[in-house]
Amino acid sequence: MKISALMTSAGINIGICVLLWSLYSVLRKQPAFVRVYFGRRIAEENRLLREAFILERFVPSTGWIVKALQCTEEELLAAAGLDAVAFNRMLVFSIRIFSLAAILCLFGILPVHYFGRKMHRLEISSEQLHMFTVGNVEVQSRWLWVHSIVLYIISGVACFLLYVEYGHIARLRLLHLKRATLNPGQFTVLVRGIPKTANESCSSDVDDFFTKYHASSYLFHQVVYKAGKVQKIMTGAKKACGMSDPSTDTTLDQRCKAVTYPCCLCGASSDSFQLLPTDEVAKNIDKKECAAAFVFFKTRYGALVASEALQTSNPTKWVTDLAPEPDDVYWSNIWLPYKQLWIRRIATVLGSLVFLVLFVVPVAFIQGLSQLDQLQKKLPFLDGLLKKPYMSQIITGYLPSVILLLFLYTVSPIMILFSTMEGPTSHSERKKSACSKVLHFYIWNVFFVSLASGAVINQLNPSSSTKDIAVRLAHVIPEQTTFFITYVLTSGWASLSSELMQLFGLIYNFIIKYVLRMKEDIAFVPTFPYHTEIPKVMLFGLLGFSCSVLAPLILPFLLVYFFLGYVVYRNQLLNVYRMRYDSGGLYWPIVHNTVIFSLVLTQVICFGVFGLKESPVAAGFTIPPIFFILSFHQYCRTRFLPLFKTFPSQDLIDLDREDQRSGRMEHIHHGLRSAYRQFPDNEDIKLEQILTVGNDEDQDEGCSSGERNGEETCKEQEPRRDLCHSTLKGLPVSRLRDSVRSIALLWTAEKRSGDRALIN
Repeated sequence: MKISALMTSAGINIGICVLLWSLYSVLRKQPAFVRVYFGRRIAEENRLLREAFILERFVPSTGWIVKALQCTEEELLAAAGLDAVAFNRMLVFSIRIFSLAAILCLFGILPVHYFGRKMHRLEISSEQLHMFTVGNVEVQSRWLWVHSIVLYIISGVACFLLYVEYGHIARLRLLHLKRATLNPGQFTVLVRGIPKTANESCSSDVDDFFTKYHASSYLFHQVVYKAGKVQKIMTGAKKACGMSDPSTDTTLDQRCKAVTYPCCLCGASSDSFQLLPTDEVAKNIDKKECAAAFVFFKTRYGALVASEALQTSNPTKWVTDLAPEPDDVYWSNIWLPYKQLWIRRIATVLGSLVFLVLFVVPVAFIQGLSQLDQLQKKLPFLDGLLKKPYMSQIITGYLPSVILLLFLYTVSPIMILFSTMEGPTSHSERKKSACSKVLHFYIWNVFFVSLASGAVINQLNPSSSTKDIAVRLAHVIPEQTTFFITYVLTSGWASLSSELMQLFGLIYNFIIKYVLRMKEDIAFVPTFPYHTEIPKVMLFGLLGFSCSVLAPLILPFLLVYFFLGYVVYRNQLLNVYRMRYDSGGLYWPIVHNTVIFSLVLTQVICFGVFGLKESPVAAGFTIPPIFFILSFHQYCRTRFLPLFKTFPSQDLIDLDREDQRSGRMEHIHHGLRSAYRQFPDNEDIKLEQILTVGNDEDQDEGCSSGERNGEETCKEQEPRRDLCHSTLKGLPVSRLRDSVRSIALLWTAEKRSGDRALIN
């Protein structure tokens, strides 16, 4: 690929980004799209909007970027949780390490690559990208020691930054444990694999077992029911009749008789709708009990001991784990038989492997598009089209990455389906499992298969020997970085613009409001898709590490992506996505392991490339960092990873003693009775307060500018329809509004008089 083709791809993506970012800065100010771009704030802060005409709404602005950058880590933690902070620190780590790598590689290694051979040089725009990779360095070149030194610096600084970030997230996780708001999951244990007895119900078995073996800490329990449609209807009817609280003894008036209702079609009466006796309803519910229950304990430490201990000699019975937070519970999987889970896991692993193998076909086809000479040989009827400069630049520089991006859109839904089939009991566990699957898929198909398919397409033939394959792989690894650069432009820059615009949200909002004419659901706000965004960022990190010293030209494009992502994701976490549950930073170990894998893989690739360049000194220098990185990884696993698997007993006991001294423990125990409701009532969110938020350049929130009396507060106002948009300041537009109303009244009166004249 030539530099001109790369510039064509960059120009197209820059144009798309500028257009979408400008369009976003305008659309976010429109009242019609406020629920798309401010879903979290509308749902959590309960604000209404004013649809007044303000010129500022139709002018692109950059104030939202300033607000996203000015947001502190404490504000982000309060708004989006610890998972959002861990994701943000991942971007900060990437910006720091690749800024250093860009400085070292662009000024230290790139000149070595470009002047690595004595040859006639063309203009920069006409040069092949291969001229800027390690492939242009002569065999046995004495300049390869520069690569080794830069590789040492990048690896050492990356490990240091990883250690700092791991310790920071671990401290935040401990603070997350000690937060002021109560987490019922710390007092609750999820029990599965409850053995069934012939004479007693599941509830009696649970009560007998924990009363006998955990008498000092056991409080009470709640059995889980199979979540069928009939069960939901019965539970809803029971709640509607005032019987949802098991502690009450309210029953229906059994003197009520069957009531007849006329049929809407034929007019005949029917007495098929009857009030069932309470004991019959309870009997039907008992038959729906499954072998799972939430068991509540008096203290956090008691719940921790019960969750970590092996309850019986049969590990598949009375299986205990700390329960997830109430909002994090994935009810559809809790009732699954515990003995069935291992079969499900094997099936999902096999399904994921089959999907990985099948996806090799489109990746190989895409790599064929990036090899123009091979494409001309295999498809000669395209000769006339491919000889045009602009068409060849678009096909080789833009089209392959776009096609791959479209194929990759199918990966996340399939992987989240596989993760659901595994049987996780929480939403965060399901997304964490899907995150690992998507990450493995990206590393295998986008990185390894792209390299292998590039080598197979244009390098190998049936007569190739093992030595030829090794030599040609040494050439194809730096050459394939040209495809990775275009992939960063398309899947990185363009996808961030798409995330900012919320294209699917706009389409959904349009269909709901203007096609189906349905009322908008304020509570329907999506959660942040960690399972898609973390693998994407980690893949770009892998590309950055593996290509930093081999093809440094990719680093500026990666840096732009990380900077844009830092702004876009912070804005989305603060305004768009709602935090319903928080795993407590459990995504960070995945990030840490991926960075370690990237560093080791980089050393291995450089070892092979330096060896094929016949530089044993440079190749030998890549071996010690591998042992250092693996030793560092083992130390981090020993020092920090246990904090992400369980809670320290010392902190839990201190919290329990503090609650007992302050008298809060009784209140906590009372709140546990209503914490885990399998079928909670669906209550609409009421708009209790009406506030006006300042514009993009103003952080303060105030009331509408039409208020003349400073003593009135926003909470004292009655709900009105003419409130400011959440991104605009309350501008002095009352006179303009009055003028518009006067003109409208005059126009209406004139129209009426004209109609009367026509009638007469």
